[in-house]
Amino acid sequence: MKIIAGVDEVGRGSLIGPVYAAAVILNKNINDKLLKDSKSIKKEKREILSKYIKNNSTWAIAKASRNEIDKINILQASLLAMKRAIKKLKKKPSQVLIDGNKIPILKNYKMKAVVKGDIKIPAISAASIIAKVARDKFIISLSKKNKGYYWDKNFGYGTKQHLRALKKLGITKHHRKTFSPASKISTHNI
Repeated sequence: MKIIAGVDEVGRGSLIGPVYAAAVILNKNINDKLLKDSKSIKKEKREILSKYIKNNSTWAIAKASRNEIDKINILQASLLAMKRAIKKLKKKPSQVLIDGNKIPILKNYKMKAVVKGDIKIPAISAASIIAKVARDKFIISLSKKNKGYYWDKNFGYGTKQHLRALKKLGITKHHRKTFSPASKISTHNI
């Protein structure tokens, strides 16, 4: 029997924090019609689906830190987070389907990149959902300690509100230093 794992990452374009990845092997009984790309699902429904997926699959979540992102670049950090998630799975998949056009280097795993996989493949959709819910929870907790950046609303992405806060308040230790505009702003707030 073929065991397929879907893998996706979230937070790649954010200006703050780690990039998260999830790997998911769906149980046969899961209703895969419920699974869509996490960005197309409202927050409340995403949280319900995340619990549903976790109860009906073998899953793992991993991340690459802000420091790792600044050290090895966002693409390599995303691949590193994916690799960690795949290796954390309790079952070894016979095939790993990765959202996008790049795959992490991992010996003894059969892997394939699937462009727009989070829309086409339920296991990848599931991975995008649980990774997004996990990262969002973490960013909301950061938001409580870093008032004025509105991370609970923008999740660290470069919205007008976040960029205004950066100009006014400066960068924090959570900002990715190699990302513009943080790379151009003084580090007085670290």
